[in-house]
Amino acid sequence: MSNRHLARAIAMQSLYEWDFHHAQRDAVQILERNLEEMAPELDEKDFAKHLVADLLAHRDEIDAMISKFAPDWPLEKITTVDRNVLRIGAYELVYNDEIPSKVAINEAIELAKTFGGESSGKFVNGVLGAVYRNQIEQGHVKEADKPKEKKEEPNEHGTAERP
Repeated sequence: MSNRHLARAIAMQSLYEWDFHHAQRDAVQILERNLEEMAPELDEKDFAKHLVADLLAHRDEIDAMISKFAPDWPLEKITTVDRNVLRIGAYELVYNDEIPSKVAINEAIELAKTFGGESSGKFVNGVLGAVYRNQIEQGHVKEADKPKEKKEEPNEHGTAERP
């Protein structure tokens, strides 16, 4: 398991606990406790902390987005696991330009499959796919999603030429 995947899993578990207690506890404190208990040697603690803090800073917009793209499922009727996996995925899709969209969606699907129910992966994929398509339709292409330019390679004369 990669460090960032583990960081996301612990962030999701922390958000689950925070959500279960109706946001009456500090989510970052819950996360810090969980990081120490579950992964004291984790290199990506700051990644997890930024994920939770930034997600909560945009929670109203993220929850509105989830409601828009899962219209048959009122937010409070979505399971706590799926709701928080969707929050992480939507946050990474829309607000974190460093995470490629495909990575954000795939990571969310994996979290849903691991912690959610039988159909959680498909549900998360459907909602986040709709969020992604909406971003593209709106002209929002993340820097991480843009094709990388090919580097010119030097030829036998030491001058650069395109491959």
